[in-house]
Amino acid sequence: MLLKGKNILLAVTGSIAAYKAAILVRMLVKEGAEVKVLMTPLAKEFITPLTLATLSKNPILVDFFNTENGDWNSHVDLGLWADAYLIAPATANTIGKMANGIADNLVLTTYLSARCKVFVAPAMDLDMFSHPTTTKNIETLKSFGNIIIEPATGELASGMEGKGRMEEPDNIIKSLIEFFTGLPQPPKRDLIHKKIMVTAGPTHEAIDPVRFIGNYSSGKMGFAIAEELAQRGAMVILINGPVSLKPVHPNIQQIKVATANEMHKECVSRFPHMDAAILSAAVADFTPVNPLPKKVKREKENYILELKPTTDIASHLGKLKKNTQVLVGFALETDDEITNAKKKLVSKNLDFIVLNSLNDPGAGFQFDTNKISIIDKSNIVQKFELKSKANVANDIVNKLVTYL
Repeated sequence: MLLKGKNILLAVTGSIAAYKAAILVRMLVKEGAEVKVLMTPLAKEFITPLTLATLSKNPILVDFFNTENGDWNSHVDLGLWADAYLIAPATANTIGKMANGIADNLVLTTYLSARCKVFVAPAMDLDMFSHPTTTKNIETLKSFGNIIIEPATGELASGMEGKGRMEEPDNIIKSLIEFFTGLPQPPKRDLIHKKIMVTAGPTHEAIDPVRFIGNYSSGKMGFAIAEELAQRGAMVILINGPVSLKPVHPNIQQIKVATANEMHKECVSRFPHMDAAILSAAVADFTPVNPLPKKVKREKENYILELKPTTDIASHLGKLKKNTQVLVGFALETDDEITNAKKKLVSKNLDFIVLNSLNDPGAGFQFDTNKISIIDKSNIVQKFELKSKANVANDIVNKLVTYL
């Protein structure tokens, strides 16, 4: 309970991201903080005061006074009470008013009265966030000593992709904890002494010395998982196909391969010594029957290429898996996503499977973001919103820890 004894004011403004306020309140209370919630009138259209009152165990304050009994909601007293004032989500409208001293609601009058540190978590569309007015207003707030919690990049309420999503609640809480403790929050260390294998990236199946069959996988998801595992204490074997990425953490041993056959051999030889394996690589399903030693010349219009299936790494490891081991697979689907993922979960003897769909904007190959669902043997489907692949890796590793 790293915020025990701290008084936190949380202001919620009129953004679709207001739903995250419920998560913030729950996490603040869990860390031991006393939480009071202020709302702008428009914020009530996005999340009910009853929800936040129940979670915070305090009445929600919206107006300057209680219309039923006339009790005054003193912005001065609130400003003196708080050890930190968190405005999340903070709309472009609220940020603009804060920067220019406009005080036409309780959230803003309390801001002008607060003697504590103020944290601002912007949430808006990408064009609004990048507009020169918003940029100027945010710089003004920084010059006042406010802490801006930078928004994330991802899918926005408009359906567009870009920077403007309110930062995830766990990262906002980390910012508060770091402020009060004066120290960066160390990562969880719940995988010490565990050995975990991760596969990442594509495989390249040679047609001739200059051409190959491959896919668009960048390896970003697998590398993010490897980094998360290592930060939490695990010794990681990272087997990756042709990518430009390099692991950072010293606990990661990188093994580079090119083909599905090479990845299969490495996985089979190493898996028996692992506590778990997470198979996030996009391994080619087929490989040329007879790769040619010389470049194929363009001498005729049609060229017939005969292919044969590659060895199914997940299925092979599923047969080798001991009761003490955990095996996690990935499914990238374009149709009947849940049904197909459940079939893979069973047929390959996986403990759980991570599903992402190419139908979800911002998810899949090449992106820095991903949107996943996790399905386990109990047929429980846990769906997550679009977030950075680093945060997705955290969700996946959290699930793995429950098995280990």
